Amino acid sequence: MTFRPTTLERAYQLAGSGTCRTVSDVKQALQGEGYDRIQDSLYGGTITAALRKLCQENYKGGAGDAAADVDEEEEA
Repeated sequence: MTFRPTTLERAYQLAGSGTCRTVSDVKQALQGEGYDRIQDSLYGGTITAALRKLCQENYKGGAGDAAADVDEEEEA
C-alpha cells in the first residue's frame, strides 16, 4: 500500500518546499498532482494565511519575484 498525504498535508509540504510563491500556486500544484476537492480542503482564513506565510518564507525565486511579493501584499 502506498501512502498518499491528504490534500491539507500536501498543501503544507508544497508551501514549505520553496517551489510555490502563492497559495494559488499551491492549489495549481495540487490539481496537477490529481488532488480533488482542493477548495473544500483549504477553505478558511487561518489555513490560507498559514500557507501564504509558508510560501513567502520559503519561496526560492529570482530577484524579480521580490517586487511581486510586495505588490501582492499591498493589494490584500
